[in-house]
Amino acid sequence: MSASRDARPTATPTQSGSTIVPHRGSVRTPKRPRPQTEIFEEINSDFSCPVCFNVIAEAYITKCGHTYCYECIKKSLEIAKRCPKCNFAITLEDVFPNFLLNDLIKKYKAKANACEALTVNRDSSGEFSTGADDLREFVALESQNLSLPDVNVMLEVLTQRKQLLEAESVALQNRLLLEFLRHLLKDKKEKQSQIAKEMSVIEKDILEVTTKLKDVHNKCPTLEDVERTSAAASELDAIAASALKKEMMQMLDNVAPTIFFTKNKDEARPPEPPSRFSTTLAIRRKRMYAYFDDFVSSYFSCKSRDILFGKVDKSKPGSQTDDSLDQFRESLIKFSTYSALRLMTSLNYSNDLFNNSTIVSSIEFDKDSEYFAIAGVTKRIKVFDFENVIKDVVNMHYPCLEMTSRSKISCISWHSYHKNMLASSDYEGMVTIWDASTGQRTKTYQEHEKRCWSVDFNSVDTRLIASGSDDAKVKLYSLNEEHSVATLEAKANVCCVKFNPNSSSQLAFGSADHGVHYYDLRNMKEPVHVFKAHKKAVSYVKFLDAEHIVSASTDSHLKLWNVETPFCLRSFVGHINEKNFVGLATDGDFIACGSENNSLYVYYKGLSKRLCQYKFETVEGVLEPERREDDSNEFVSAVCWKQDSNIILAANSRGIINVLEMV
Repeated sequence: MSASRDARPTATPTQSGSTIVPHRGSVRTPKRPRPQTEIFEEINSDFSCPVCFNVIAEAYITKCGHTYCYECIKKSLEIAKRCPKCNFAITLEDVFPNFLLNDLIKKYKAKANACEALTVNRDSSGEFSTGADDLREFVALESQNLSLPDVNVMLEVLTQRKQLLEAESVALQNRLLLEFLRHLLKDKKEKQSQIAKEMSVIEKDILEVTTKLKDVHNKCPTLEDVERTSAAASELDAIAASALKKEMMQMLDNVAPTIFFTKNKDEARPPEPPSRFSTTLAIRRKRMYAYFDDFVSSYFSCKSRDILFGKVDKSKPGSQTDDSLDQFRESLIKFSTYSALRLMTSLNYSNDLFNNSTIVSSIEFDKDSEYFAIAGVTKRIKVFDFENVIKDVVNMHYPCLEMTSRSKISCISWHSYHKNMLASSDYEGMVTIWDASTGQRTKTYQEHEKRCWSVDFNSVDTRLIASGSDDAKVKLYSLNEEHSVATLEAKANVCCVKFNPNSSSQLAFGSADHGVHYYDLRNMKEPVHVFKAHKKAVSYVKFLDAEHIVSASTDSHLKLWNVETPFCLRSFVGHINEKNFVGLATDGDFIACGSENNSLYVYYKGLSKRLCQYKFETVEGVLEPERREDDSNEFVSAVCWKQDSNIILAANSRGIINVLEMV
């Protein structure tokens, strides 16, 4: 004992000159405690049931001295009256509660839960991190054995550790910030490059348009030409010569200002004479700026190829024809031509004031646009002479022919060659061919099992007819045959069908599966394309031309498609359509559709927003109490466009047909 006490270590000098005398309990690096999870895993095996191998729940001991879960030993003895471990013959009466073991297991579970909650987490460095309370407890216990030098060393180590952690935190924050800034810079540079390309294309187009305007101006007569022309009119009287000169001077003044361009909005424009030309230009300019953002999108959509692949040569603005610029110019001019709908006249589908069910389901012009037919739920097809309807002073219009169907009519279609031939589809699934000159049925096809929603004549093969029905079938008929000649099987209700106007073998139909199906009848096994973008049933499909389709759906969207690609070109929004058939028509450039707020909407194919809107007046039935306009359930149910004109026919659920003109 004394020898061990005398064997004291010698003092060790430090750099500062002082000495440190080590304490008998020298600085110790505390050993990391054994992970509690390992200890509990070992104890876990001691507390496991021999039957289920889980921690014993409600411990019971047998007469032979083995312990099990109560449920485990109970089920085991029901099967075999022996101990599962030693095969000793026992019964359920030979097992007893093991109170001591139950208490031990409860304490074990409590410690295991506490250990799992406090000590099993790992930090980002992969090391174990103990709970704050355990760390304080450990430091408090070990600090009693530490001397001042030990504490200094520990403080130095902890300080270094703190600095390291702070440095890592700062580095993490700044690295994240640096990554954000680099990504932002890259994004802005890409946008800068895109804007530079767009500006180059715009500058090239400005040069091209300016060159065209200068060419137009150069071709205009000069003042000398005007004087010479006036002098050459010697045979005319002085008043006529003066009027001719004034008119030519005014035309010259109209053209001249168009070649001037200001560099920014602050610079004043040259004064424009108050003429018809300047007034029209001002009106169209106002319409252009009202839809400026949409026109920007349309312009870059037309010029996307030039921006992505084209090399802009500013020195040769007119070196080659720019079809995309001509396309956008056409869109700009056509869109700015009209801004409103004007009512020309109105007529009623039903003259029965007591009949509230007068929904017009279809309106169609004949091939010469001389007559139009109206059909709906009153089971009648009424044919009107368009010129007589327009000329009548009093709004009491009578049809020149009326045909009665056996069921409510859903759709009508005029033959594209025979002026007096008309087809109709009805709610009983029947397709009927009518002679519009006599009002008689000439042929009937009763092959659909459910309601037939749509019928259409082929414009190329004039014998071919198509119909679509709720029985998920598209039937094809020939006027030379008594029965259908082919059937397209769809997977959902067919709501509309339309032939390609320039093809005898291609048609499109919309169905309740939210898709527009485009088929070539020479291969009826599978569609050429299925256009998917609508979120609800497709109620109408119409062809703008041989390559473009517009579809309407009860998701309140119209969508434009190209038959060559399955991608949506443009969506038209603004109208309301959630549950009814509201009508769809197009003249190739403009698209008209109904809405469930009792309005007609007109769109231009190059822009997504509506061009104009016309609100129908709310009509009250004789037997109905007075209703507020906001409470009206009326909706526009059918739309038709008069060929090669700006006239639209629109009907609503009250049987009111308005003849409207775009102005």
